[in-house]
Amino acid sequence: MISFVAAVGENNVMGKNNRLPWRLPADARFFKETTLSGSKTMIMGRKTFESLPGVLPGRKHYILTTNKAYRPPDHEDVFVFHSVEEILQKLDPKQEYFVIGGAEIFKLFFPYADRLYITRIYENFDGDTFFPGYDETEWQLVSRREGVIDEKNKYKHTFFVYDRKK
Repeated sequence: MISFVAAVGENNVMGKNNRLPWRLPADARFFKETTLSGSKTMIMGRKTFESLPGVLPGRKHYILTTNKAYRPPDHEDVFVFHSVEEILQKLDPKQEYFVIGGAEIFKLFFPYADRLYITRIYENFDGDTFFPGYDETEWQLVSRREGVIDEKNKYKHTFFVYDRKK
């Protein structure tokens, strides 16, 4: 199963200058809990990998890049692929894998996505990276949980899970 994990602003912004344009610790926790489940494997583009603070513990990092010369840090949990098909061949259909971005990687994997974990942040943000548009009628809401606003989580937010309709 291929799942997307993304946080998006009201205007579908996901990032600016290869960074998140907000600070929302509740979403960081949600991301960690989600990606540490299933196969514990995240699929991402090179820029997304390079935006991480390092190799995230307990998870495999599948990096998709067209740059055949790209060499990430030598780490047992980091793997480089050069096509969607190459990644798809490595996946066990009984496991859940998590696509975490960026925008182009989401677009490439949308035809294969089965589930969306979306944190909706109810603010408009200035950004240069947007979650791709998709046909919402193809998706069914499975769960919705309102996020708590507090001194560390200043933005109104909701955690949604959608499954593709069969």
